[in-house]
Amino acid sequence: MMNLSTLLQKIKENPVMYLEKPSITYLHSFLIGYLSTRTEMGLDREGSGIERFQEWIQKREKTNVSQSWAQILIFSCGSDRNAFYSFFELFERFLNDESSKKDENGRSLNYSKNDLKIYVRPLYELLGSIKKRPGMYLGNNSITKLDMLLRGYSLAQREVGILPTEQEREFEGFQLWVQEKYGINSGQSWSKIILFYSVDEHEALQKFFELFEEYLNKNKSLEIEENSG
Repeated sequence: MMNLSTLLQKIKENPVMYLEKPSITYLHSFLIGYLSTRTEMGLDREGSGIERFQEWIQKREKTNVSQSWAQILIFSCGSDRNAFYSFFELFERFLNDESSKKDENGRSLNYSKNDLKIYVRPLYELLGSIKKRPGMYLGNNSITKLDMLLRGYSLAQREVGILPTEQEREFEGFQLWVQEKYGINSGQSWSKIILFYSVDEHEALQKFFELFEEYLNKNKSLEIEENSG
């Protein structure tokens, strides 16, 4: 099971594998999905360090504005890409300043699979919550942020050995369905395809939920036909 520092090192070395491109905005959404899922599973009970990193960045930049650490870094670094590469150096400084967090017995705070909770929020329940309150989960209405959050959600489960659920397997088919609907044969993600045919990120997110509902209804209709046949 990877700890956060190990994962961040892997992302730094190969951002395209996890995020499609070096982007602090993508990274921020990915980590929201990843870390919140780990918390639901009973890991990171003392926090991942990102919460304290937020405070550390605010103090470093001498700002009290209600912006995420990613937004603060974009402002101070001048661009999303520059902020991505600066983040890793800054997070390392933050960890050095904090030093190793230990419990009252002086032992490192490590957890195993035995600490996992049984409950992990079902994918469609998560999507339903995001649809109702996108700002709470994504910061703003963005299909790209949704994509990154879901990638983090999936990775957190896979790395502790939780197999894809029926809902997750069905969601995997959404990629091919979107490609066929728009006649796209490239390796672009469902989010990139929908965004290309939308005015902006906001419209693309709305379109995603419409398309996903259409996809689910089609699957239900096919299932009914198969059962009746």
